[in-house]
Amino acid sequence: MIFFVASTRTYHVTEDQDTNTMALSFADLQFDNYTLILKGQRVFLHSGEFHTFRLPVPSLWPDILDKMKAAGFNAISVYVHMGLVNPSPGVLDFDGFRSLSALYEAARLAGLWIVLRPGTYINGETTAGGLPHWVTSQVKSELRTTAADWNAAWTPYIQAIIVQTNQSQISNGGPVIAIQIDNEYDQEEGGPYFAEIEALYRDPSYGINVPLTHNDPGMLDGFINGTGAVDLYGMDAYPQGLDPSNLTIWNPIEMGYHTYHEEANPSQPWYSPEFQSGAFDGWGPDSTGYEDWRAVTDADFESVFYLHTWASNAKLVNYYMLFGGTSWGALPYPYVYTSYDYGAAITEARTLTEKYTELKLQGMFLRSSPEFYKTDWIGTTSSNLTEGAIVPSIPSSSPAFVTFLKNFDVGAGFWIVRQNDSTSLALSSFKLNITTAANQRLTIPLVASSISLDGRESKVITTDYAFGAKSRTLYSTASIFFSGSIEGTDTLFLYGDTDQEHEVALNITGSATFPIQTHAQIQVSSNVLPSITVITVKSGFKGFVPLYESDTQLILFADRDTVSTFWAPTVASEHSSDPFVNYWSIGTNETVLVGGPYLVRSAAVSGTELALRGDLNATNGLQGTSLTLIAPSSVQSLTWNGESVSLETNSRSKIRTGKISSTQVFIQVPDLEEIGWKFNNSLPEIQADFDDSDWVVANHTTTNIPFPMYYGDGRILYGCDYGFCENVVIWRGHFNATGSEKSVNLSINGGAAFAASVWLNDQFLNTSFGNSTNNANVIEETDEKFDLASSALLIGQDNVITIVQDNMGINEAKPINDDAKSPRGVRGFQINTGNFTEWKVQGKRGGYTNYTDKVRGVLNEGGLFGERQGWHLPGFDTSSWISRNLSAGIPSSETGIGFFVAKFNLSMPQGYDIPMSFTFLEPLGQPYRVYMFVNGWMMGKRVANLGPQWKFPVHEGILNYHGENTIAIALWSMTPDITVAPQLRIAIDGIFKGGVNVTVNNPS
Repeated sequence: MIFFVASTRTYHVTEDQDTNTMALSFADLQFDNYTLILKGQRVFLHSGEFHTFRLPVPSLWPDILDKMKAAGFNAISVYVHMGLVNPSPGVLDFDGFRSLSALYEAARLAGLWIVLRPGTYINGETTAGGLPHWVTSQVKSELRTTAADWNAAWTPYIQAIIVQTNQSQISNGGPVIAIQIDNEYDQEEGGPYFAEIEALYRDPSYGINVPLTHNDPGMLDGFINGTGAVDLYGMDAYPQGLDPSNLTIWNPIEMGYHTYHEEANPSQPWYSPEFQSGAFDGWGPDSTGYEDWRAVTDADFESVFYLHTWASNAKLVNYYMLFGGTSWGALPYPYVYTSYDYGAAITEARTLTEKYTELKLQGMFLRSSPEFYKTDWIGTTSSNLTEGAIVPSIPSSSPAFVTFLKNFDVGAGFWIVRQNDSTSLALSSFKLNITTAANQRLTIPLVASSISLDGRESKVITTDYAFGAKSRTLYSTASIFFSGSIEGTDTLFLYGDTDQEHEVALNITGSATFPIQTHAQIQVSSNVLPSITVITVKSGFKGFVPLYESDTQLILFADRDTVSTFWAPTVASEHSSDPFVNYWSIGTNETVLVGGPYLVRSAAVSGTELALRGDLNATNGLQGTSLTLIAPSSVQSLTWNGESVSLETNSRSKIRTGKISSTQVFIQVPDLEEIGWKFNNSLPEIQADFDDSDWVVANHTTTNIPFPMYYGDGRILYGCDYGFCENVVIWRGHFNATGSEKSVNLSINGGAAFAASVWLNDQFLNTSFGNSTNNANVIEETDEKFDLASSALLIGQDNVITIVQDNMGINEAKPINDDAKSPRGVRGFQINTGNFTEWKVQGKRGGYTNYTDKVRGVLNEGGLFGERQGWHLPGFDTSSWISRNLSAGIPSSETGIGFFVAKFNLSMPQGYDIPMSFTFLEPLGQPYRVYMFVNGWMMGKRVANLGPQWKFPVHEGILNYHGENTIAIALWSMTPDITVAPQLRIAIDGIFKGGVNVTVNNPS
């Protein structure tokens, strides 16, 4: 045994005598150049990104985790948002949706590992890249450096992360297996800073005993060696890019992954902490929209690019994002809007997509294929591969490309094939020369005419593939959904497209209970090779069929559409106290196969009863769901969500069928035009009798924000300097008028797509519009002259310039760290004659130091008068307000801000998950902004003149599905004498019988 020492932590490095590779060891966790080894088991880390702060209903987290686990994932990657947890100096809040302990327990119960990514900086298209707003003005030195004041700012936060995480590490029975340092940083700049963070984690008194990782933003060799080097290096990849300007372009694959890994980091497993699964979307009427991003990173993209990553021999992959969620409140950075759907496999409304189905097919193959975890990269079509080759159906053509990976311990081969031109939409047909473990040379398929790739498609062709305890195929050109053992029977579930041929060659064993099925589209050949049976499924086959069943083997086949309805939930030991009882290969190797339901969340066996829990899709009505079950014969009865299901059984087969009964439900939601809206003016600040004596005096003459004022009188008007960083901030500049005042120049900075409206006393002057169109034509600050009408001046009296400014978030610290010290506020002020006597500023009630809503947190609300009075919260008494529909807009089409508040009841049936959205039906273009509060949570910012967002999903838990709800709309009309008429409705995004139990937490 060799000891390797870095900083204060001692690592155990063991040498594998068979492969002469080094394994870096922590408690219950090791890794070598192949994979992680958890609790003694090799693990292909198959992970999806999930930001719990973007789903602020902790009781819904298990819903997302269930869906990830059901798709074969074994891990999640999680950002922690320092700005939410550490909202002001000395405050560290892990309550509610900020909880780590709740996440850790939910992940453990689901059987999912966690790679924790707490920053401090996370990027993530969130305000200040996740840094607390207070540090952007209170820290004088450059952020993300070794500066003493920055160190003092982040140290308590990291210490708190350590305290929250220590007992949830794998060594203590928890799910945490790695912690990432910061995010996508340059080592030359950040190495010493990383070393400081790592030293804190590695302090023996804290007990952190998992690898520290980093995500290099490209092939940059960052943090592999040298100052700040991490334990486990990873590289992010976004092969389709993040530029939405032309999504008709399909980028070719990156050929250099394997070579880069072998040159840069060959002693560790190949790790991608962020591999593209969609993209963020920006403001503007021509913005792409998330459905377009979902289309360009669709199931075909997943097939080609994800299997290409496997072909590079990557064994740790995290897809960003698997569920994107909602950037509610002031979470977004300026270039994105409220939705963070990301075009992900699980939509913002938590519904499943075709992308999810492809991921499930991949995930179940990975879960079923432990011999794939320890493969060596042998070669490719372009690297003089001698063990095999593509044999084109058309001579002199090059239809396909193959990469060969081999497990030398057992001889299993994995031949990953794709189009030679990875962008091709053509139908390619070919055969494959292979070399088996017994050194037998074959050209496969032996009976079928060819292997086919239909456009953008990849496949894993297997040789000498093990299924169950004793069986092994010779080869299979059919894809593998599942392999394993069910009640001692070696089980193999194959699938393929209906319009293609598929073939498997193997030695069938046992006493047949059902012989190989005779079917017009199934051909059995037993005389092609000695002791080998070749089963060919011809094109045109649809449905599900047991190809062969005996007392030792069960071989199944389904077309792709049919196999997509199957699930393989893990079955934990009935009485186990093992904290890892729900972790595949570590706590359990037991499973059943279930076909038919929309989702199977879990399976449990108690005596002779199998209890399944899951969801049925009732969106288009529900007449009962046919079910196929492959389970041990000891299972004599079945329940679905607690209700008995009658099974048709055959004593000679493990395959049983049944039907889950259901009743039709009718879902009604209120018409928001008919719920009795109340209205009140929310801009008393422009009235002559408004008293701002309790507002903060804006009189600073120095700032830590490194962007100077453009002009003025030396006073600095940056909101964060006064505790008001996010959402609406209101400025009031006082001056004594002489009658000579003709104009005022104002330079206003609010970030991309911001807006600010300006009044002299109670007379509207103009609105200053920022811009961002698909993250182009960006205007994050304006410098304009506002003419002052003499009729509005109060000669010899106090006059007020009122600025209502919408802050769109703080810029990320990228590419320059101090970009996160955005100068949000007024960067220049000057009357044509005379001076301002006083400036006052007001943002959210209490600012970031004394904000009052501790449940929803520091980023939920802003400084509108109605927000400061609590009008957006449930329980506020609006009985004295006037009645006025939201669709009528502000009275007299005036420019200003008003609050529209209404209550409505929901009475959804118990036992259903019914995702809902609030939708604005009127076309884009009206000059208004809406801040939409549902039961006090700001779940949407609608910028109607820019768009694109018109649909705002709001989850149960924010919505009370079984009682009263309050919706509050702060409507800001920005241009006079133009009709502003929001047409708001509630839409149902799906109806699913099942779901999880949801808790409501909406304090008044």
